[in-house]
Amino acid sequence: MSEEPPSSTDSRGYSYESERLVAEYLHFHYAAPGEILPWGGPFEGVLEYAVRVVDRFGNEPAERALEIGCAVGRSAFELSRHCKEVVALDYGQAFIDAAEILRTEGRLPYRFALEGNRSEDFVAHRPAGVHPDRIAFRQGDAHELPDDLGTFDRVLGANLLCRLHHPRQFLKRLATLVRPGGLLLLNSPFTWMEEHADPSEWIGGQPGEPSSAEALEDLLDDAFEKIDECTMPFLLRETARKYQLTFAHSGLWQKR
Repeated sequence: MSEEPPSSTDSRGYSYESERLVAEYLHFHYAAPGEILPWGGPFEGVLEYAVRVVDRFGNEPAERALEIGCAVGRSAFELSRHCKEVVALDYGQAFIDAAEILRTEGRLPYRFALEGNRSEDFVAHRPAGVHPDRIAFRQGDAHELPDDLGTFDRVLGANLLCRLHHPRQFLKRLATLVRPGGLLLLNSPFTWMEEHADPSEWIGGQPGEPSSAEALEDLLDDAFEKIDECTMPFLLRETARKYQLTFAHSGLWQKR
């Protein structure tokens, strides 16, 4: 019996296959600061989240990297700067299609909703200096990762954990994917919702239990040693004047 797939909607109920959500993520991953914050303001330090996430690994060269929940691909492109092979998976086929167009063609026009029926046209561009020939974008279910993936020096899962139906099952699988000495980076705002996972599956989030960050460390402790943790803010533009500001927990672990 196959496992349930990850939820196919975001926290606002938008389908991951919708044109609107793909456009939001293209804007989140690739838009210039002035396109995200056209009026400036004190939020410049929370932009380019997909780049800052990969910076957490450092710039040491590595053979293989895996990103689970790659969305429209910006972090996978950044991983290719230092990794000879990058496998990037996402459950949303529309996300993978967009990432693949950027990989092969280098640009992708999209229309971003501003207010009501008003929108504005933008173009996402593949970042300069990356290695698209090193990347394979694949549609995949985080609960049923292919058996033939092999092992990796870098594994990234950003803003994925609290969107899975079975996050504990996913964590167990990670121990088989990271090579000894390899690095695992998990970012999450720990926004546990019953629409995504039964409360029995939540990692923390219950009265009288450790925090989600503490519970996650306990679950990973047998296979991984925590290197460090921090808080990483990011800003997602939803419309012309509405944004989502989030402070994700970021944990970096090394495989024992």
